[in-house]
Amino acid sequence: MKNKTDAQNTLTTPQTARTTLGWARGLMALSPLFFFCLFYLSCGIISGDFYSTPITIAFMLTCIYAVLATRNASMEQRIEMLSKGAGQPNIMLMIWIFILAGAFAASAKQMGAIDATVNLAINALPGNMILAGIFLASCFISLSMGTSVGTIAALIPIAQGIASQTDIPLAMMVGIVVGGAYFGDNLSFISDTTIMATRTQGCRMRDKFIVNSKIVIPAAVIVLVLYIFMGLNTHVSEQSRTVDFWLVLPYLTVLATALIGINVMVVLIIGLLMTALVGMGFGHLNAFELINAMGQGVMNMAELIIVTLLAGGLMELVRHNGGIAFIVERMSRHIHSTRMGELSIAFLVFLTNLCTANNTIAILTVGPIAKEISDQCGIDPRRSASILDTFSCLAQSLVPYGAQLLIASGLAEVNPVGIIPYLYYPFVMGACALFAILVPLHHRKS
Repeated sequence: MKNKTDAQNTLTTPQTARTTLGWARGLMALSPLFFFCLFYLSCGIISGDFYSTPITIAFMLTCIYAVLATRNASMEQRIEMLSKGAGQPNIMLMIWIFILAGAFAASAKQMGAIDATVNLAINALPGNMILAGIFLASCFISLSMGTSVGTIAALIPIAQGIASQTDIPLAMMVGIVVGGAYFGDNLSFISDTTIMATRTQGCRMRDKFIVNSKIVIPAAVIVLVLYIFMGLNTHVSEQSRTVDFWLVLPYLTVLATALIGINVMVVLIIGLLMTALVGMGFGHLNAFELINAMGQGVMNMAELIIVTLLAGGLMELVRHNGGIAFIVERMSRHIHSTRMGELSIAFLVFLTNLCTANNTIAILTVGPIAKEISDQCGIDPRRSASILDTFSCLAQSLVPYGAQLLIASGLAEVNPVGIIPYLYYPFVMGACALFAILVPLHHRKS
């Protein structure tokens, strides 16, 4: 009920503006978004590095521009609107989740859960199933960790070693790991993209997981079968790695409790408690090491938290000026069905992700617009959240200046552009997502 009331309150201004904003005023209302994309892209092109400019600075300057560009309000009122947008309940709830997710991920890593999970996956792989096995390991680890970057950092050295012992191209091995990493990034309950998508669309993570899995699991199965046939003639020397099954338990607990439908904050607290019990109970870390790891994990989320606050305030100003209503009104002239609405959401988040090279930021930016389009077209919030997450991951896989490909290429010492042709899973995932929109087999009103 709270989400519905908040949505009704925030829609008052845009609805009154839909019949009054022309192209000039509409584009002016959207100019902060143009400013952000232009500034971020220009800095990346000029410097040759899209991560040379901190995303927090880009959003801070954009917020300053948005405050100055807002009309019909005093400076105090503009700043108040900016603060109101940053402090709205959905934004604050996301921040609490980010804090808990960061603490859990860092503490689990500190006690060796990542290494144990990687070793468990590798030990289960027959030599002639190495391609399919590495893909499955990447999918499972990213689903457990909730981060594609962490999965890539953990598995790329292993993939590099396997490539050196076989005739498999190194770029292909890297592509397999990166593709599987996007699977978990898209589905995991503790992934920041999942958190963003579900909170902006107003649906539960469990429901989004069920709908999203109908899109991406067929894609994963198709790619898995492809890797099985490709790897039949590949053999790798047997390796024995030590596995402590207890260290994998926190990840399995988080997955199980999340699938049951328990509140995500409770899920993460349970994960933290399980990490503390296993870590200290088996002597993998002491209380002070656990506390320090949790603190470092929270600090690792600092940039994302700051960006979330700034983006929330920015979108409130854009909404106040009628920018969101302008987009919805102009696009709705060509949207005559649920299918067209879903295609519009997919296009918006895809384009935004290409500009920002960050799928979390793309979802956060497009989320409010997608919510309005969904409400107008009667799109199930679970589907709009799935579309946001899936197409942002697809776009992220295509940008060689994205964090995932940059880290993978740096660790493996290959050109990031050379990895893209081997990203079979993201391409098949995108095709399945587009098929799910054009042939809506699972359309149901929530």
